[in-house]
Amino acid sequence: MAKRRGNNEGSIYRRKDGYWVGQYGVETATGRKTRYIYGKRREEVREKLTKAIADRDGGFIIDDENISVGECLNRWLNDSARGSVRASTYTSYEGQVRRYIIPAIGRIKLGKLTPAHIQHLYREMQDRGLSTRTVQYTHAVLRRALKQAKRWGMVDRNVAEDVDPPRLKRGEIQPLDREQTRTLLQAAEGDRLHALYVVAVTAGLRPGEMLALRWSDVDLEAGALRINRALSGSEFTATKTSRSRRKVELSNTARAALRAHRKRQLEEQMKKAGLWKDHGLVFPSTVGTPLSHRNVVRSFKALLTRASLPADTRLYDLRHTCATLLLNSNVHPKYVQELLGHASIAQTLDTYSHVLKGMDSGIGDAMDAAVG
Repeated sequence: MAKRRGNNEGSIYRRKDGYWVGQYGVETATGRKTRYIYGKRREEVREKLTKAIADRDGGFIIDDENISVGECLNRWLNDSARGSVRASTYTSYEGQVRRYIIPAIGRIKLGKLTPAHIQHLYREMQDRGLSTRTVQYTHAVLRRALKQAKRWGMVDRNVAEDVDPPRLKRGEIQPLDREQTRTLLQAAEGDRLHALYVVAVTAGLRPGEMLALRWSDVDLEAGALRINRALSGSEFTATKTSRSRRKVELSNTARAALRAHRKRQLEEQMKKAGLWKDHGLVFPSTVGTPLSHRNVVRSFKALLTRASLPADTRLYDLRHTCATLLLNSNVHPKYVQELLGHASIAQTLDTYSHVLKGMDSGIGDAMDAAVG
């Protein structure tokens, strides 16, 4: 007969419904409690139980019986997310948790949280006029936090996985058309960031890529620049993928704008010789330091107002504008993919097919021409 183990050592048994259950004892602030682990296979439960007991003995037990969703999210941010993601990503996670998740479901006990609670949160966010992208991002953050809570043994399942986030509508990509683009660039003439807008429209760079660009990355004689990093929050980081590290051909318009920008920047640097901190950046602040993305967006919104263009146009939409202008000019999607640094041509076509004129028509005529 097998020796019976004490509760501190844990035990495993099978329920009538076929599920295996592991149980072990822990000491909490309110006294001794029994914790349970469930699984379809004995080996699965045994592995989880071994880890749980090791965590308990190592001092990593969390008294999760009365922990709230808010407390769990704050623990996840501090113990898991901090240091494992970029500083800007952590700040973004923290913002979503603080603004949207905790006010709505933060007081609910973690063990009582249901898919219905989360689905209602998303519905309320949409009813308040928040964008689909914001709701989707909130879902991604919450799902990641609850996934970690499951790994910690705080919950048996990730209830966010049983929730349907809203689907993104293609219409939320709002590129400018040809006339609007000309109007924007004309309104930007004389602006300190004129060259930035020109590069965004003609080269399709991401905002973070432009703010990290150095003059050493630019060859105006050859008419090209290289992308190998991005400004994320307040730190320079490597581009997200190998495809994002790329060489970009500059148009004559962009080359002229950058030459004028370089001349103006050197004059600005001389005037502020005692204050200028040279980082070699193409688009720095007025004292040479990395330019804040928020300040660029603020300037861009003011430019839209001056140009009488749609106020909801985002700075990132200039990248979309570049792609759609090229594709509508019959530039092959493969070249557009390489310019933008997309992982595949499928990504390029999936992103922009809905805004390309004539892509859903003319098939019959083309076939007649082919076989006629």
